[in-house]
Amino acid sequence: MPVTLATIRAAARRIAGGVVFTPCLESIPLSELTGAQVFCKLDNEQCTGSFKERGARNALLQLTPTQRRRGVIAASAGNHALGLAYHG
Repeated sequence: MPVTLATIRAAARRIAGGVVFTPCLESIPLSELTGAQVFCKLDNEQCTGSFKERGARNALLQLTPTQRRRGVIAASAGNHALGLAYHG
């Protein structure tokens, strides 16, 4: 499925209230280095310390009842797995 503004907005509505709303602040050093305004999303403030929590929650909320009964598996023990475990 292609990523569109509508799918992004739908995902944002879906995960609202389940993830921390984190700030997006300008990085002065990166802005000076690149000559452009660079902003960094501070998703390290999520409960699991990673932005991967957003995708994991979004994916879990879209599972069918049959898929939910079967469960999910993370292919690694990294940030995505942490997000799955936390929101599971």
